[in-house]
Amino acid sequence: MIGAIQIINKNPPEGPGLFTEKDRQLLEEVADYSAKMIQKVHRPDVKMSDTELAYYLSRLTDHDYFEIADDFVPDDKLMNLVGEKNLKKFLVLPVKKIGSQAVEIAISNPVDFDRIDNFRWATKLEVTKIVVSAESRIKKVIDGFFKAESTGIDEVAALVDSEFGADVESIELEEDVNEESTPIVQLANRIIEDAYSRRASDIHIEPFEKEVLVRYRIDGVCRVALKLPPNSQKALISRLKIMAGLNIAERRLPQDGRIKFKEFTRTGIDIDLRVATGPMVFGEKVVMRILDKASTSVSLDMMGYSQHNLEIYEKIIDSPYGMILHVGPTGSGKTTTLYAALNHINSPEINIQTAEDPVEYMLFGINQMQMRREIGLTFASALRCYLRQDPDVILVGEIRDLETAEIAIEASLTGHLLFSTLHTNDAAGTVTRFIDMGIQPFLVSSSLLLVCAQRLLRKLCPKCKEQYEASEEEIQLLEHLAEGATLFRGKGCEACSGTGYKGRIGTHEILTMNDAIKEAVLRSASSEEIREEAIKNGMIPIYMDSMEKAAKGITSIEEVLRSVRKS
Repeated sequence: MIGAIQIINKNPPEGPGLFTEKDRQLLEEVADYSAKMIQKVHRPDVKMSDTELAYYLSRLTDHDYFEIADDFVPDDKLMNLVGEKNLKKFLVLPVKKIGSQAVEIAISNPVDFDRIDNFRWATKLEVTKIVVSAESRIKKVIDGFFKAESTGIDEVAALVDSEFGADVESIELEEDVNEESTPIVQLANRIIEDAYSRRASDIHIEPFEKEVLVRYRIDGVCRVALKLPPNSQKALISRLKIMAGLNIAERRLPQDGRIKFKEFTRTGIDIDLRVATGPMVFGEKVVMRILDKASTSVSLDMMGYSQHNLEIYEKIIDSPYGMILHVGPTGSGKTTTLYAALNHINSPEINIQTAEDPVEYMLFGINQMQMRREIGLTFASALRCYLRQDPDVILVGEIRDLETAEIAIEASLTGHLLFSTLHTNDAAGTVTRFIDMGIQPFLVSSSLLLVCAQRLLRKLCPKCKEQYEASEEEIQLLEHLAEGATLFRGKGCEACSGTGYKGRIGTHEILTMNDAIKEAVLRSASSEEIREEAIKNGMIPIYMDSMEKAAKGITSIEEVLRSVRKS
């Protein structure tokens, strides 16, 4: 706590806010008790504005007075660092950052030590200097800053609500949702911009009987972002379908499309969105997957691999031929990791070709093919085509059936390095899944180089994570870590929208083939036996890899238990 202030100015200037000697004594007393009610210092018979009061308090307590002019511009980085919630809660204005973890602040009451201490605790910033300003001026700056920073989505939604809230006929035709239909056009753009700024991976627009819900999937969890009147649904969906090049008159069947957002905005946001519509009971639902082009520049060391796993993975993907598989549920980061692997090995000396459904990102120097099942262009037919096009490396988006699996194994056995994905839960189960599909065990043991099972874990917010001592139950979950281990959890803050988490990181288990595992495959051993052999061969189970990340303060025990099953 900041110590009691020192009353140096014994003779503040005469004026309407004159303080008596009794006032000074009271101020010293109140300061010693954290000055919970500074108003007790001010004589009730004297009428003063908050500007006058701030000035006299600054003189009386020997703090500088800071005049906030009408044209005052706050430091935007510093304002965002402290966060809107903290600024509005404590009515403290950060004036200047000092070093990496300290600030100078303006406050209306320099002896309100409770408020200053709570501010320091909430922001994890040291307060090294205090200046005094009028509370009304501080509030005006804070409100003005965050109003200017707003994306405008709430304002646009209000316009839509006023236009479509009544029982009016919904917009039906393409010409009705063109650039003249300002609220709907603006709303469609603002939803995408807002979701992108909040790091959402998907946008869900869901019609219900009494409202339309807009939800964002952020760090793997859906959150409600907006509620709209039900009559706005057709107009909004029609606008998004136009942007995606879909048929707005067809509402009975699912449709897939793609939005190049740069063509519809002046913000400079260069993203694509994969759009999927589906007929629901109360109208069409739209899901948009945000494809950030910056994701194509990711490298393997950004994928969350432990040093042990990264060394193994980088060594195997430099092999001249064989099969490398990434497995896990939808949304576990398989595509991003595969792109990182292709970026790692890509060079002018080799020919890389991919078969994808859909092509999510464009990769320079790599030949990519979009699957079109409606005309017979499948993974299997694309693979047959590629085998005649002199490839060195082939990526197949997913092995879905026996035919694709057989051609993929043929490619990996004839001098090609093949990457693909499969929907299985763990690395060992992938081996038996191939055999269950009808592939001969000797082909699996001969072609397979590596299986990487993966998940995504939410990372603890760096601004609000805090240490705590592990309980006995948590120590048992950690297994190999020593007693007394220090764990971390997120409290929730403005930066992470109160969730305690911000961003995600991969967690993995990597199975590589050796003679013992090949022998187990040849005799059609169970996945449990293969798993035991893999662990003997150095495989770290995904559960333990995840717990290592919890022990290092990257994620929490709760997040590991939510995302990863202990085998």
